[in-house]
Amino acid sequence: MSEKTFESQSTKFTEKDKEFLTSYFRLAETIADFIGPHSEVVIHSFENYEKSVVKIVNGHHTGRTIGSPITDLGLRMLSAFEKTGEVTPKSYFTQGKDGALLKSTTCILAGEGGKPIGMFCINMNLSFPFPEIIKTLMPEMGHSNIGVSENFHASANDVIEQALNHAITDIENDASINLKGKNKAITKQLFENGIFELKEATAMVSERLGITRHAIYKYLREFKS
Repeated sequence: MSEKTFESQSTKFTEKDKEFLTSYFRLAETIADFIGPHSEVVIHSFENYEKSVVKIVNGHHTGRTIGSPITDLGLRMLSAFEKTGEVTPKSYFTQGKDGALLKSTTCILAGEGGKPIGMFCINMNLSFPFPEIIKTLMPEMGHSNIGVSENFHASANDVIEQALNHAITDIENDASINLKGKNKAITKQLFENGIFELKEATAMVSERLGITRHAIYKYLREFKS
C-alpha cells in the first residue's frame, strides 16, 4: 500500500452519506443485543481514518471507543473494494491485542454513487468458556415460557389465519365480553396487532366471523378515531 497520510485518503462526505452511515447505528445495537455481550459491533467511517470508529457496542473486547482509528485490515479491505467493488462480507479469525481469539466479519458500506463510506464489523470473542457464550444465546433454565410469541409462515394468509385463531381464542375465553361484543373485540385485537395492514385481512376476518366487510370497516374507523 502506498505511503499516504490518513488525511489524503479520507473521503469527503455529503450530508446523505452521513445520514446513511448514521442509519446503521440502530442496527449495530440490535445485532449486539441479539448475539449477546460476548460480541462487539463496530461502525467505521471513512471520513476520517484516524478517528474512524463512529459507533461501537461492547468495545471492551478490543479496548476501542468512539474516535479510535481504522485497522490495517480495514484499510486493506477498502483498497480491495476500490479495485474490485466486492462488498460481500467474509468471516475470518483474528486476535485482539490481549490475545483473545475473535471470529469476525466485515462489510463495506457504500453511499451515494456506490462510494465507500464505511464498514460494518462484528467481532465475537471466543476466548470465553463456550458454555458461557452459549448461555447468553439460550433462555434461562427452568423458564418454559420464553415470553415473546412469534409465528413464522410462508404466506401472508397464514399469518392472518394464525392471528385470527389466537384472537378468537383469547376473546372466547374472556368472560367479561358478552356475545354481542365478541366480533368487535376480535377485530380490535387484530387491529391493534397490525393484522389489517395485510391486504387479505378484511376479507378473511369478515368470512370467518360471519359479518360484512362494511361492518369490519366501521369497526376500523372507530378504532382509528
